[in-house]
Amino acid sequence: MTSNFSPSNLKNLSLQRWPWLLLGTSALVLELCALYFQHVMKLEPCVMCVYERLATMAILTAGLIGASAPQNILVRLTAFSVWAVGAIWGILLAIEHTGYQINPSPFETCDFLPNFPEWLPLHELVPWLFNPTGDCAEIAWQFIGYSMPQWLIVSFAIYILIFFVVITTAVLPAKAISK
Repeated sequence: MTSNFSPSNLKNLSLQRWPWLLLGTSALVLELCALYFQHVMKLEPCVMCVYERLATMAILTAGLIGASAPQNILVRLTAFSVWAVGAIWGILLAIEHTGYQINPSPFETCDFLPNFPEWLPLHELVPWLFNPTGDCAEIAWQFIGYSMPQWLIVSFAIYILIFFVVITTAVLPAKAISK
């Protein structure tokens, strides 16, 4: 009896639509949680929160790109690239954000306004999603002793781990995987 998650089965994971949809759905759930925290629990997002949302949206976008045509190598490579950028950028942002919370300093703070390009001021175009009104150093929410950016470190680390497992099994020859 073989496991559904054997290395040989993992090799073909990126060629199927459902794993990409699962990736996108997981990122969508994180985005919906962020909106719940902001609009229902009234927790004000900071600039780092807004950037972390964008990183999560990159992963959501990667899932949608990959699901659109998983058999097409160019589509898969684009999806993998967007996934990697989103996950790595996200973990770097979450680590920086955690630093602001663990070591608050009046001399090292995040910006008050996001640094979006002038031609795409997302905080003005979609303020309910991208307008920061909070303080990066404030810990307004915790779950089992960890703040929101600390949980985002965990989330992005999981995205990175899964990315490396999937990409490694996708590029290795089938014989190397089955050993």
